[in-house]
Amino acid sequence: MSRIHPVLLLTVAGVIATPTEILQAQKARLADAAAATPRYMAPPPPSTAVRYGSAVKLGNGHARTYVIADKSGAPREIGVAFDSAALDGLPAAGSGHHGDAAMTHEYILSLPGGNKTPFTFVEMNWNPMGHEPEGVYQDVPHFDFHFYTISKAARDSIVPTNPEFEKKGGSLPPSEFVPPFNVALGPPGVEPAKLVVPMMGLHWVDVRSAELQKLLGKPDGYKPFTATFIYGSWNGRFHFWEPMITRAHILSKKEATDPAVRDQVIPISTPAKYQTPGYYPAAYRVAWDPTAREYRIALTELALRK
Repeated sequence: MSRIHPVLLLTVAGVIATPTEILQAQKARLADAAAATPRYMAPPPPSTAVRYGSAVKLGNGHARTYVIADKSGAPREIGVAFDSAALDGLPAAGSGHHGDAAMTHEYILSLPGGNKTPFTFVEMNWNPMGHEPEGVYQDVPHFDFHFYTISKAARDSIVPTNPEFEKKGGSLPPSEFVPPFNVALGPPGVEPAKLVVPMMGLHWVDVRSAELQKLLGKPDGYKPFTATFIYGSWNGRFHFWEPMITRAHILSKKEATDPAVRDQVIPISTPAKYQTPGYYPAAYRVAWDPTAREYRIALTELALRK
């Protein structure tokens, strides 16, 4: 997630707009659409295959990627799994973002062999002190799980020293590829090109997200941040899908007795068209798997989309 000012400036289809204008556009275009709500989806049946990537050290434990495929070999879920010890012994200071003065806590995870999704690697970021805006994500310890569709080398080129940094950063995806309700965020008076986070990209958030409602003038709809979903773009294309989840919310899954709480599946807004055909998610998962004895954060309900 990018660093953003407490007073948000949003863009709709690349046009700078105030929060009031965003709400008007939201009401006019999608007034009858309900906000995404969690639902329970049973764990995959035994006939599905789970393949894991290589483990990396995280806290006092380890994390690794996984892909679940059905019996035909089609991918149905791609995620990050980590044991319970991984959430202990995490750094208490520093940042999950490049470019900050503090130490950066970044974990690069490779995907299992034979991966048939469009995703190429996962970047997991630990933010022990959260990040802006104040009152939303600030002082809330959380993880960012970036599922990239570009190579790591391409991601590494998203730096201010790149002579095309502003040009490519300010090139927004065409409107037909932008998921409904999703807007780019940044401080007032700043063009999208100036909002690109080094080695990440431009971040897009669903304006229905409960944690943003105070900033958007709808305090009755506000709920503290626990989990949210972000898209990322660069050079006119969406190139990462990102669940962003608090450490406390992940931990709560292990002791939950309600299956719908222990294994939470949250729908996401999806575009009418995709720039590259492939297996893309309709939801993301935050779960504790009592059989595998691991937490799972995943893009789920993958289906071939064009």
